[in-house]
Amino acid sequence: MRVSEVMTRDVECTSPNATVQDAASKMKILNVGPLPVKDKNKLVGIVTDRDISIRATAEGKSPTDVHVRDIMTRKVIHCYEDALVEEAARMMQDEQIRRLVVINHNKQLVGIVSLGDLARKTGDEQMAGYTLEIVSDPNRAEQ
Repeated sequence: MRVSEVMTRDVECTSPNATVQDAASKMKILNVGPLPVKDKNKLVGIVTDRDISIRATAEGKSPTDVHVRDIMTRKVIHCYEDALVEEAARMMQDEQIRRLVVINHNKQLVGIVSLGDLARKTGDEQMAGYTLEIVSDPNRAEQ
């Protein structure tokens, strides 16, 4: 099964010039943790609720004064839409992430695949369970 068959399409994005408050508001409305960051049509990063907590709130920065570009994760871990779901699961394990940005071969954002997508849409509970176990292992992050 290919990632394109299980991913979430029509992903909402934010701008690097948006404030942290704008991004957090959008996350709340959409009920999501990550937002890809696009500058014009180019994917330039991803901002997560954890980025906001660790890089803004914990540092005492004002959410109305700090911009997404200042706290976003610039290295976007991604896979291609035609990748096998097993390959996406391996990438999640290796990088210890629960969501993976999906791009096409023109490097354009086309979706996001999550552990939930893998569990619900593939029917492979063993793969999803093992991936969750590896991603959740705090000892692997130290390696």
